[in-house]
Amino acid sequence: MKILIINAGSSSLKYQLIDMDDESVISKGLVERIGTVDPKSNITHRYHGKKYEAEIDKLGDHNAAMELVLKMLTDKEYGVIASLDEIGAVGHRVLHGGEKFTASCLIDDACIAAIEENIPLGPLHNPANLMGIHACQKVLPNVPQVAVFDTAFHQTMPPKAFRYGLPNHYYTDLHMRKYGFHGTSHRFVSARAIELLGLGKGSKVIICHLGNGSSLSACVDGKCVDTTMGITPLDGLLMGTRCGTLDPACVEFIANTEGKSVSDVLNMMNKKSGLLGLTGSSDMRDVTAAMDAGDENAKLAIDMWTYTVQKYIGSYIAAMNGCDAIIFTAGIGENHVRARKWVCEGLSWFGVKIDDARNDSHGEEVKISTDDSKIQVWVIPTNEELAIARDTLEIATKK
Repeated sequence: MKILIINAGSSSLKYQLIDMDDESVISKGLVERIGTVDPKSNITHRYHGKKYEAEIDKLGDHNAAMELVLKMLTDKEYGVIASLDEIGAVGHRVLHGGEKFTASCLIDDACIAAIEENIPLGPLHNPANLMGIHACQKVLPNVPQVAVFDTAFHQTMPPKAFRYGLPNHYYTDLHMRKYGFHGTSHRFVSARAIELLGLGKGSKVIICHLGNGSSLSACVDGKCVDTTMGITPLDGLLMGTRCGTLDPACVEFIANTEGKSVSDVLNMMNKKSGLLGLTGSSDMRDVTAAMDAGDENAKLAIDMWTYTVQKYIGSYIAAMNGCDAIIFTAGIGENHVRARKWVCEGLSWFGVKIDDARNDSHGEEVKISTDDSKIQVWVIPTNEELAIARDTLEIATKK
């Protein structure tokens, strides 16, 4: 079966077409500037080892973008399938499932209503995800659609980890709690770690999903017991553009001092802070180069970034009362050799030792710790699209 994976943003639509017979990617691409004030939209489409890029007439909505994607997949010159009949199911990445979804599910009216109900918890992403779902339903009305929730993996956290110290009604009435994100990645990597390392019952693994957006999870027997992101993706680590954990009183102080609204301050903390706010760049490669050139702000930013990752790893070792393995994944985790070493150098008290030769790798599944390291350290590339495709295949074929 061929499965189409859709990841719809507010003005973008990412896609992959995967042949589940061998789990190979047949085609993938990105449509940008959908329904924006820009006069043109863009598409990048990869097929048969080639790439097609174009600036196109403005796409007014996700319906138009979805029609374009399907046209590209079946195009005589750029296409990879003869007809849309070859698409057996569609899997959608949905950001926020709240407490209603602990697993992926077939999309029906009840599912859509629940996604809509969780818009207050995911105001930027859930509406965009719904646009992608509605667009696919319009152009592929008879094809089963599956929702895979970014928050679902973390629903195994115990109350002591996910509750906030607020009056009870904020949880019971408003559902304010830690939800966590990047769940599809954490689930994929956690399962792969157990399989790859041959870990038995009671396994304790820390997943470090480090990219422009970053989060850690503590997993016992492949199930999440804690994670760094909270009710939104702003909490936790210092990231590319997000400030991470800070005293919430900072919001009021900045708002009052600068005459800003709470929304303005949160927008700044989400989009203009982190590495970007400290150095002028959200890209760890640029920040590393600036540090090497003697930039003190870049040096401080990297020290802060490293320190927060180390601090959460240490807390999760304590929370799980031990650790079998630390896994690096995502853009920085898979490709930034020095960043992995920076983090692990601060974990020597736990008996963590890095083999520099093994660590000199990019985007590969590899053990980077020494054989006598008390905690194994690995790089395991994530594959969220494949995880979505596997869920979609299982659910669609059970329909």
